[in-house]
Amino acid sequence: MYAVGAVVLLVVAAAFVGRHIEQTRHTLHVGWPPLYANWLPHVGPGTPLALAVAAATVAYGPTLATTLRWRTLLTVSWATATAWILGLALVDGVDRGFAGRLTTRYEYLRVVDRFHDIPATLQDFTRHILIDSPQHWPPHTAGHPPAAPITFVLLDRIGLGGGGWAAWWCVLVGATGCLAVLVTLRALASEELARRAAPFLVLAPAAVWMGVSADAYFAAVAAWAVALLALAVTGRHPAWAAASGLLYGLTCYLSYGLTLYALIGAAVLFLGRHQVRAHPALLALPLLAGFAVVVTAFTWAGFNWWEAYRLLTTRYYQGAGGVRPYSYWVWANLACTALVVGPATVAGLRRTPALLLRRTPAHAPRRHLALLTSTALLALLLADLSGMSKAETERIWLPFALWLLATGAHLPHPRAWLTAQALLALAVNHALITGW
Repeated sequence: MYAVGAVVLLVVAAAFVGRHIEQTRHTLHVGWPPLYANWLPHVGPGTPLALAVAAATVAYGPTLATTLRWRTLLTVSWATATAWILGLALVDGVDRGFAGRLTTRYEYLRVVDRFHDIPATLQDFTRHILIDSPQHWPPHTAGHPPAAPITFVLLDRIGLGGGGWAAWWCVLVGATGCLAVLVTLRALASEELARRAAPFLVLAPAAVWMGVSADAYFAAVAAWAVALLALAVTGRHPAWAAASGLLYGLTCYLSYGLTLYALIGAAVLFLGRHQVRAHPALLALPLLAGFAVVVTAFTWAGFNWWEAYRLLTTRYYQGAGGVRPYSYWVWANLACTALVVGPATVAGLRRTPALLLRRTPAHAPRRHLALLTSTALLALLLADLSGMSKAETERIWLPFALWLLATGAHLPHPRAWLTAQALLALAVNHALITGW
C-alpha cells in the first residue's frame, strides 16, 4: 500500500504540474495531463457490459482460473478480455468509441488508397515522412514502419475495409495478448502462477486504450513472438523458434520502438537455458532465419528501415514532440503507465526486487516471473529515457504494460485488487474522453 500511495502522489503531481504547464506555456498538447484525454463525464451503450464483465471477473475470475482446464481457461480469458475491451470502448459510443476511432486524420485508414501498388509505395515511403515533404503521411503512418498501414490495406483488399472492421481486428487480435503472456508464464515459470495472473491480465485498466488502438494489435504480435520463443526453448519443436523470429521481424516493422522487445526475448533465452533439449544452434538458426525473412522482404520491396527511422526522428521534432518538454514527460510518462497498469501491478512490482534475490528452488517460478516483468520494465524505461515517447504513452507502451500486469500473481486477496483495477478503468473511461 505504501507503493500504491507513492504512485498516487506521482499521478496527482503529474496532473497538477501538467495543468499548470499547459495553462501557462501551452506546450503539453494534451487536454487532461498526463493523459491524452479531455474531461467529460458520460455513460454509453457499453456501460452495462463493462460493469457486468467487471463484476463477473471479480466474483468468479480467481476461482475459475484455478479450476478450469488449461485450454478452456485460455478460451475464457480471451472471450472475457474481448468483452471487457469492447464494453469500455462502447462507453464512448459506437462511432466515437469504436467504428470511427481509426478513421481520424491521424490514423492509418486515411492512407489506404495510397497503397494501390504496395511495392511502389514502399519504395517511395520515406519521401513522405517529413512534414514539409509532398503529401506527407499522417502522424501515425509517418511514425511507424509500413507493416502497420499495410495491415489495414490488406484487410481492405479482402473486403474488410472501413473503421468497423479495422476496430474489430485490433480488438480481437489485441485481446489474444493476454494469452501469449499466460503461455509464456506456464512454460517458463509455472502453471499455478499463470493461472493466478490470468484475471489480472483479463481485467486490465489497459483495456481503456486497447479499444480501439492499433497498438493493441502491435502488443499481441510482440507478445506472441515471446510466447513462441518460450515454447521453443522449453523443448518444443524448433519450428516455434522460426515462427517467433517471423513475428519479431513483423514487430520491428510495426513499430520502431518495439525493437526493445529483444530484451524480453533475451530474458526468455536466459530462463530457458537449462531446459533446451536440442543444441542451441538448432534454435538460433530458425529464429534468425524467421527474422531475416521479414527484413529481407521489406528491404527487397524497397523500404529502408534505418533511413525511415532517421527521418522519423526529424519528423517527431517537427511536430508536438519538438514542443513537449522532456523535463516533464520523462516522469509524467510513468504516471500514465501507472494508470494503464493499475494499483495491483504497482503492488506486485513492489515485490519484484526481493523475488529476484531469492535463489531457493521453491521460489524459482516467482523469480522467473519477476525477471520477465523486470525486463519489460527496463525496456519501458529505456523508451522513456529516449525522449521519443513524450506523451500518449498510455497506448504506445501497451506492449510493455502487458507483461507488467502479470505481477498481480504475487498478491494475496486477488478479488480486492481486481476490484481496484476495475474501478480505475471504469472511472477513467467514464470521466474522460480518451484520444485513442
